Amino acid sequence: MAQTDEIEVITFGCRLNTFESEVIRRHAGAAALKDAVIVHTCAVTAEAERQARQTIRRLRRERPSARIIVTGCSVQVSSGAYAAMAEVDHVVGNAEKLKPETWRELASATDTAPRIRVGDIMTVGETAHHLVDGLDGRTRAFLQVQQGCDHRCTFCIIPYGRGPSRSVPLPVIAEQARTLVAAGYREIVVTGVDITSYGKDLPGQPTLGAMLKGLLEEVPELSRLRLSSIDPAEIDDDLRDLVAEEPRLMPHLHLSVQAGDDLVLKRMKRRHLRRHVLEVTADLRRLRPDIVFGADLIAGFPTEDEAMFRNTLDLVDEAGLTFLHVFPYSARVGTPAARMPQVPKEVRKQRAARLREKGEAALDRFLRAQLGQRRRALMERHDTGHTDHFAPVRLAAGSPPLPAGTIAELTLEAVADGVLLGRPA
Repeated sequence: MAQTDEIEVITFGCRLNTFESEVIRRHAGAAALKDAVIVHTCAVTAEAERQARQTIRRLRRERPSARIIVTGCSVQVSSGAYAAMAEVDHVVGNAEKLKPETWRELASATDTAPRIRVGDIMTVGETAHHLVDGLDGRTRAFLQVQQGCDHRCTFCIIPYGRGPSRSVPLPVIAEQARTLVAAGYREIVVTGVDITSYGKDLPGQPTLGAMLKGLLEEVPELSRLRLSSIDPAEIDDDLRDLVAEEPRLMPHLHLSVQAGDDLVLKRMKRRHLRRHVLEVTADLRRLRPDIVFGADLIAGFPTEDEAMFRNTLDLVDEAGLTFLHVFPYSARVGTPAARMPQVPKEVRKQRAARLREKGEAALDRFLRAQLGQRRRALMERHDTGHTDHFAPVRLAAGSPPLPAGTIAELTLEAVADGVLLGRPA
C-alpha cells in the first residue's frame, strides 16, 4: 500500500502492477486528488478478483466518505461487474489509469467526472513512458520495458486486460535506469507482461537480450539487474551471453513453465514442450553453474489426469526448479480452457498442495546447500534481504545491523523457517 496525503493505492497482482501503482500514485498526487482509495486489481485468478471485491467492501465500511476508484486488469475485462458495486465511485481502465489527465479530471470534477472510463485496450498501439525515480519503501526498483501480450494461452485472460505487445525503446529504459540509480537503488527488476517478446514492434526488432546488453553498457553504474518471468521458448542468444558473462545479471531466472506434461502444454497452447524446459535449464546451468530457477506452475488444468500431473511434479526435480509459484487452475470466463472438461476443484486444490510441498522440499535442499558459503545479499531492511540467488536471508543473532540498500558479503550459517541466517564476512 502506498500513500500520498489522503490517497491510498492498494495493489493486487504482479510486479508490473506494483510499478504502475507508483505511476498512479504520483499522477493522483500531482492532481491533488483528495480523500480517495485506489484499488489496483488483478485478473489472473478468480481468487485475486474475490479478494479485490472483498477489499472494496471493507474499505467502504472503514472510509465511508472516501471516493473508491477501481482500476487494473480485472476492471478492464469485467468493468460492468465493478460498476455494479454500490461501494465503487469510479471505474478506470488499464490505458486510462496511466494518463495524468484521468486523475486531473477525477480531482477537479467530483460530481461530473464520468463514472466509467474504460476504453478498448486492444486498440492501444504503444506503451507510455513513465519515469519513476523510485518506489517508496523499497531498495529494489521495477522497470517496465514491455506491455501487453500477443499470445493466446488458452487459460489466460491477461491479453484482453493488457492489450497487444508493445515495447519501450532502449533510450527511455536507460534514462529511467539512470534516474533510479541516482535515487539510490542498487538493483533493478526488468518487468512487463511478456518481456521475452520485447522488441518485435520496434525498428530492427531488437531482442530482450540485445536490449539488456545495451542497458548495462549505457548504465555502468547499475549494480544489479534481475528479470521477471521469462518464456522458456524465447531465450535469445544475447540473453544466453549475459547469463554466461555478466556478473551484474543475478543468477536467478523465473520461467513461465505452467506444466510438465506435453499434452497439457499443447492444450494450454504453450510454445514449449517438457523437453524444452529440461534443455533450457541444462543449457543455462552449463553456462552458469550456480544459477537457480523459479517457475510458474498450474495444478489441475482442464483434462489433466493423475499421470499428467505426475509429469509436472517430476519436472520440479528433473529440471532442478527451486522457487515455485503454484496456482490451482482458475477458469476465466471467455477463455478456451474454461470450456474444456474441468478437473474438480478439490482435486485442483490437492494437486496444488502437493506441488507446493514439492517446492518447499526443493527450496529447503537449496538453502541447506548454501550453508558455509559466502554470498552477497541486498539488505532491504537493517537485518533482512535477499542473496544474489534471491534466497531470503536474515542477519544471525549478534550481528550488527546494516543500512537498507547495503550489498553485504555474508557467511551463511543456518536455515530457520525457510530463511538463511548469515553473518557479515
